[in-house]
Amino acid sequence: MNLSSEHRSLLMRANRLLGANLVEANLVKIDGLEAANERLLELISTGDYRKGSVLSILAYELQVLKESDALQHVMDDHGLGLVDLRSYEVPEDLRATTELGACWATWSVPFDREDGIYFIATAYYMSPAVRAFWEKYCDGPIVWYGTTMEVLSDYFEKLESSRTGKAPATA
Repeated sequence: MNLSSEHRSLLMRANRLLGANLVEANLVKIDGLEAANERLLELISTGDYRKGSVLSILAYELQVLKESDALQHVMDDHGLGLVDLRSYEVPEDLRATTELGACWATWSVPFDREDGIYFIATAYYMSPAVRAFWEKYCDGPIVWYGTTMEVLSDYFEKLESSRTGKAPATA
């Protein structure tokens, strides 16, 4: 699956604004962010959008940020709860209509809808571009939850494999 030009643009905005907010929150230093941005451009130029995440690069390649610190920040400063999609049964109508390109670009996914309210799991809450995209995409109010990139990646890969009939890739 390739990202559309709209989703590539969204991926770039989401990462740029997330990075700026990570620096603003003193979770990373500017030199770490600059190195992560350079690596992000390398990955995107190869078409590897699944690794197109400044958060992943900062946390797992450069090791200048703990993903748990970013999650703690959104819990403490933004009042988000956490969700683990591995133990959650996502309704079939949401699984069928989820736009995977948007999910990969924003590291976010709607996982429930009740009485017109959407529940979205995200690793990128600190990116205003991500919140703006989903607020426009959803036809109702949103309750946001934080989650890890690993949980999201696993969910996206399983959803994609269920649509294509191919087993998810293993690491």
